Formats: sequence, C-alpha cells, structure tokens
Amino acid sequence: MSLKNNFLNMILKIRDGFIIPRIEDIFLPQLTKSRQSKDSQFIAITLEGGATGISYLLLPDNKIAAYNDLKKAYFTGKDPQEFALEFGSEDPVRELINMASINAICQHVMKETNMPFDYVTDPLGLLEIARGDTIGMVGLFSGLIDTVRKAGAEFVVIEKEESLIRKYHSLPITADAKELAKCNKILCTGTTVLNNSLEEILSCRSPKASISVVGPTVGYFPDPLFACGVDVVGGRVVKNSKEFLQRLAQKKRWTDTTQKTCFQKKTYRSIIN
Repeated sequence: MSLKNNFLNMILKIRDGFIIPRIEDIFLPQLTKSRQSKDSQFIAITLEGGATGISYLLLPDNKIAAYNDLKKAYFTGKDPQEFALEFGSEDPVRELINMASINAICQHVMKETNMPFDYVTDPLGLLEIARGDTIGMVGLFSGLIDTVRKAGAEFVVIEKEESLIRKYHSLPITADAKELAKCNKILCTGTTVLNNSLEEILSCRSPKASISVVGPTVGYFPDPLFACGVDVVGGRVVKNSKEFLQRLAQKKRWTDTTQKTCFQKKTYRSIIN
C-alpha cells in the first residue's frame, strides 16, 4: 500500500471511530519570496475544542500568490476530514491544508483518548552514531554534523533545492537519493511526507538501514510511516493552542506551547486499528 493510501486509511479509521469537530480557526501568514523567520513558516488549523495541527509552508515561488489568496472564512466551520481525505493532491497549496488537517484530527483523537506520549526520548539520540556509520540526512540537520564528525562517522546530505546545494558545496550534499544506499542510518525531515518524496527515499535505502522521520509537521499518528518501513517518528503536539497561535502571529518562538514526542516502531501500540 502506498504512503498516500496509508494516510487515507488512517483517516477513514478515525472517521469510523471518533467524532471530529469542525474547524474553528486557521492561521495563514502572508508569504513572500524572501520568506519569514523559521518559527513563522507554518500554517495552523485549530478545531473546536482546541486541537491544533500545523504544516510547514513548503511552496515553490510560483505558488505563493495562490497561497496568499486563501481566505480564512472559507475554512472556518468546515469538516477537517474533507481536506484530510484529499491528501496526496498534486497541488502544493492544497497539501498544506491537507497536512494541517490531518495533524489537527490526529491531535484531537490523541487528546480524547489520553494517549500516552514519550516526551523523554530524543529521536536523534536513537541514531546512536558510532565510528563506521554512514548517516544519511534528507534535509540538512546542521546541528548533527559535529556529532557525526566527532564520532568518526561519515554522512551524506540529500537536498533537492539547488540553492542549498550551492550554499553548502563544501559538504557531501547531493540531490541524488540513490546515495542513501550506502547509509546504515537515515534521518529525514518531516517535510518529505508533505512534498511526496518519502517513498522515493524509502525505495533508495538499504534494506538493513534504520530510518527516522522527524520535525514539527509530524503531528499525526505514526501508523502510516511505520507501515512503510520507518523505524522512528519524532514530532510535536500542541499543548496550548491559544498561546501557540499568538506566538505564530507574533513570529515568536513556540517555547512550551508545544512538546516534542517520539514513537518507536518496536514499542508502539496503535489505538486506531
């Protein structure tokens, strides 16, 4: 089953087992070609009851105008499942809404079921980088480079954006995902799900390689990723939606309005199957 179908299957199971509230609010910051600070490059959908899902503002320049034309009033009061079930669209603007909706729905169910979270384990620490490892980074995790080098390990960075490849030309950085075949541990940004590139990544890896997917956009249940062969999923839950939205609007750091989570395939027990 494809990753897209895994997500759709998850939403359908949730629809059959839970009542999902309507969209109460949506945060759509205006986007320019110069971009914003890191903490303001997200949209957010809040449901009645407070569950909030976010999505990284991942758009090509030629889609910025279409995104800026989105109207908040269009989404308010709508069923978020309407958008979640469109996941896998070829339209990157719609995918922002679809992903934020999926996250909001999942966080509502997590809250309703009092789902226990692992707030302690650092998914990056689970890589346990050692001499002889070759680490694949899908997206540049700059804070990890010194750790890799000090451990005496090798690494390769997979990056599709040509400007970043030119900027970090001194690093082993490439757009060729086939380079992951030589890696025994792979770390992916959560935006690989948003931009529909994770399946390519999974097809290029060695069967023995462990793979982790992490990032703020990962606010959903890990079931779809585990079903595709991912081993560790590290995301975020929004703890205080009102303050979180205020911080987004003010372009401030999220601090304790969100909390990082970690799911491991070997210990995970699904509550939606």
